[in-house]
Amino acid sequence: MSAQTLFLADDDATAELGRRLAALLRPGDLVLLEGDLGAGKTALARSVIRTLCGDAALDVPSPSFALVQPYEANGHPVLHADLYRIGSPREVDELGLFDRADAIVLVEWPERSDEVVQQATVRVSLTVPPGGDGRVVTVEFVDGRTL
Repeated sequence: MSAQTLFLADDDATAELGRRLAALLRPGDLVLLEGDLGAGKTALARSVIRTLCGDAALDVPSPSFALVQPYEANGHPVLHADLYRIGSPREVDELGLFDRADAIVLVEWPERSDEVVQQATVRVSLTVPPGGDGRVVTVEFVDGRTL
């Protein structure tokens, strides 16, 4: 695995990274979106999902309260999950994240579940640099794909 680190100057750069990432995703990918509150996880996921679904105006709400938001993209399910409010590993099992082998699954706050972390095929880590301008993102594909 080799990681790539990029600087994202603004929201447009985050959206562009989401489009680039979406072009590389395959059915069965499990994407971890790691970072503190406000790091840009949901904004990046929103761009990925809109690109996968081919709809730049698609409403992509944060899954914070629903826990999982499902979408359909080219006949494959896309799941956007937020594990922040998960209390136990059993609750993760009940979300159905692994029910379809052809699903692309994006997970915010994945560190709440060791099972999710262990099955990841893509790890995206977002941080706010000192000073608060822009974002630093590290993208790592388990199979060696590169952006």
